[in-house]
Amino acid sequence: MKIVIAPDSFKESLPASGVAEAIAVGVLEAAADARIDLCPMADGGEGTVEAMVAATAGVLRTADVFDPLGAPIRAKFGLLGEGCGAGLPGEVGLASAVGLARGEGVAADIGDGKIAVIEMAAASGLGLVPPERRDPLRTTTFGTGLLILAALDAGAREIILGIGGSATNDCGAGMAQALGVEFFNADGQPCRQGLGGGDLVDIARIDVASLDARLAQTRIRVACDVTNPLLGPNGAAAIYGPQKGATPEVVEKLDKNLAHLAGLIRDQLGLDVADLPGAGAAGGLGAALVAFAGATLEGGVGIVSEAVALARRLRGADLCITGEGRFDAQSAAGKTAVGVAKLARLAGVPTICIAGEADGAGPYDLFASVWPLVGGEVTREQSMANPESLLQRRAVDAVRRFLADKQSS
Repeated sequence: MKIVIAPDSFKESLPASGVAEAIAVGVLEAAADARIDLCPMADGGEGTVEAMVAATAGVLRTADVFDPLGAPIRAKFGLLGEGCGAGLPGEVGLASAVGLARGEGVAADIGDGKIAVIEMAAASGLGLVPPERRDPLRTTTFGTGLLILAALDAGAREIILGIGGSATNDCGAGMAQALGVEFFNADGQPCRQGLGGGDLVDIARIDVASLDARLAQTRIRVACDVTNPLLGPNGAAAIYGPQKGATPEVVEKLDKNLAHLAGLIRDQLGLDVADLPGAGAAGGLGAALVAFAGATLEGGVGIVSEAVALARRLRGADLCITGEGRFDAQSAAGKTAVGVAKLARLAGVPTICIAGEADGAGPYDLFASVWPLVGGEVTREQSMANPESLLQRRAVDAVRRFLADKQSS
């Protein structure tokens, strides 16, 4: 019996690799002869790098960059391998698959067509800035640009970039500078490096002559489930500015500054990014990645599924088990568990979801069953404090029920 285990992380509780390992222990208790394939998943947000490196037996690299306020910081990115966590039966199968998920004792097969995975939050994330210092007029994506350069230096010819959790509203100007774009003011003088959202109004001319030439030969895919445009009441500043420290007055200023740079991009580069769905993601970083790096904005789960070869790994499987922290109405809007279940359905494989919590509004029709950790005598606090044992118990119960139903049908 082949079982693919492909969960997301349980936020603030357990990374995707840890969730997959815990479920695997329960699976083997219920079905000792099962062959398991651990495939930690993500949707482009926090934990994407770790999940994709684990799922492909890749490697983590570090780079010295700058945080959103310009302080030196060391950030991680990943280079994906071509590994697949297919296991042997029983305890040996679990050890093999878990070792793969952790990247232990596995030589990653990374060829000429390297794929790098980056989380912009590692260099330009909101979590890097204390609440009292959050100021989208100052914060910059310059460090994210340096991470992209580090991936190119490592030989990447495809980059998957998750852009959730940003501290910035600079329309990606800082990133563009790190990649070689030059901005000049009305006096013809270069703008300062590491532009923030408050500096965009100073830009009068854009020069892309020194843009890193490797970008033209590199496929850049942005994991972006946000569809907000760059400007207006649903744009980057209005929707996301307040959580980054913007007052109503600052939101208005940021929106005007974004409009100013978008107008320059349109007039000088011939690209209209203002109304592009997803352009407002990460404070306008989505717009900049399209304009300066030739990127495409795509759904996060789809990108991750393709990169970890989930469709191939589901072939011939008897069961898929996925999971996420909360299963509710929002699960259908591009979250991992639903994306996995849809792909499994195409392969004719039934899917079980093990969730931290679940309510009645979730898309239950996509799953053979849904098993929340919270319920009965188990509180939310208990589930977050001790997720491993609960995941194991739910996996045992879920697989036993699945096998019993299959035998009786």
